[in-house]
Amino acid sequence: MIPIPRVTIIPMTTPTRLTLTNISKRYPAVLANDAISMSVAAGQIHAVLGENGAGKSTLMKIIYGAVKHDSGLMRFDGEVVQIANPQAARALGISMVFQHFSLFDTLSVAENVWLGLDKSQSLKEVAAQITAKAAAYGLDIDPLRPVHTLAVGERQRVEIIRALLTNPKLLILDEPTSVLTPQAVEKLFVVLRQLAREGCTILYISHKLDEIRALCDSCTVLRGGRVTGECIPSEETNASLSRMMIGFEPKPLARSQVQTGESRLLIHNFSKPKSDPFGVDLNAINLDVRAGEVVGIAGVSGNGQKELLAAISTRQFNGRHFEHPSDKNTNHRLHIVPEERLGCGAVPSFSLADNLLLTRSEAVSKSFGRFGFDWISPAKLHAQATRIIEAFNVKAGSGKGSAALAQSLSGGNLQKFIVGREMDAKPEVLVVAQPTWGVDVGAAAQIRGELLTLRSEGCAVLVISDELDELFEVCDRLHVIAKGRLSPSINASQATPSLVGEWMSGLWNV
Repeated sequence: MIPIPRVTIIPMTTPTRLTLTNISKRYPAVLANDAISMSVAAGQIHAVLGENGAGKSTLMKIIYGAVKHDSGLMRFDGEVVQIANPQAARALGISMVFQHFSLFDTLSVAENVWLGLDKSQSLKEVAAQITAKAAAYGLDIDPLRPVHTLAVGERQRVEIIRALLTNPKLLILDEPTSVLTPQAVEKLFVVLRQLAREGCTILYISHKLDEIRALCDSCTVLRGGRVTGECIPSEETNASLSRMMIGFEPKPLARSQVQTGESRLLIHNFSKPKSDPFGVDLNAINLDVRAGEVVGIAGVSGNGQKELLAAISTRQFNGRHFEHPSDKNTNHRLHIVPEERLGCGAVPSFSLADNLLLTRSEAVSKSFGRFGFDWISPAKLHAQATRIIEAFNVKAGSGKGSAALAQSLSGGNLQKFIVGREMDAKPEVLVVAQPTWGVDVGAAAQIRGELLTLRSEGCAVLVISDELDELFEVCDRLHVIAKGRLSPSINASQATPSLVGEWMSGLWNV
């Protein structure tokens, strides 16, 4: 039986900035928001918590005008408003940083930001403002870089800066710290608190419960599209917040003693020049991942993670293909979870079953007749996809299950499916980039537990993540990547956030 969370009424001592009254939104086969009511004061930092699929993103899109609600009222600064689109929202003073980015790949950073601003400013002026804001907030970005050359974390920085340049009255932030060092997170928090003191209201979505407790004044909890509780985060614990959000407290990870075997992924003194003017040169990379261990790579996004992952994906080191010692057919031995979900980890317009074909071949039977056709078994595909959906508790596209399109899933649920797809293959080498980005605490605990299970079964696991807490929790050894260089490894038990933060600046002894 799921315990009912307690409800704390938060007094509104300052003017109300945003009031939602019985907001509902229904999609085919699912009620995404069910009569949601919520009030947020001017200058308040208000958290919106909920498991993946709880209705958070739909609600935020309604506030921002990207989705039209079916019923209910919204008041902004005391006035009833009908926000027809994001342009109307920005005119009111509402800005949003989406978890799934809304950037044009072929345009530069400055051009993307300029599209959402007052056109009385020149592109050159906007570029200068971007540089100033980036320096002030510790979000390093080049305004002239084409977006298609940016890593996922760098794209998130663009979204944050674009929102801040509008000087919003209400700022919606969805997982804003996933690309930042611990030092940069603290700096961003200083900025957000200053914005709040100046009267800006902040709606803050994050699955990092420590952040919620440290930053937010108040909190609304959603479950199954309904409000199930309100609280003051600083008066809660991570355990109590977890129970309010998902109905239970995730169990601590069970770690067994490391018993490493042979080298499964060995890279020696590998260097590679950047493939585009805005990339990162890889310099003398040395990496050894052995059977039965989890090795982590920490670092601020844009320091060579993308290039290293590409090199591993193509198995190309110093002109020689990577091969597993006991099996030259590496397609069945090495599995990779990329950092970009849509377009790389999954084809948006394909069903979940069809997306299995990107990396799995169990449902493909080869014909050795005259034409050598490959035959695909839809029944096997759907059975495999259903197994993954059930094992990882994926809420799939309005109840359509394995037939749901990848683009219909929330970011966290798509992440769970992609990670589950690769883990389900029982790989001998698994490389995972940002394994729990955007997933709730329950799903994050499950994914991390599955990584340790693979480790205990003899898999060699490499985790590339911007989440230090995650790396400390699952890894046996850690590296840090900075400016295309890889630090020596350090036992995770000896690593500290301050040490890793220093190494993220390239300050390690060699």
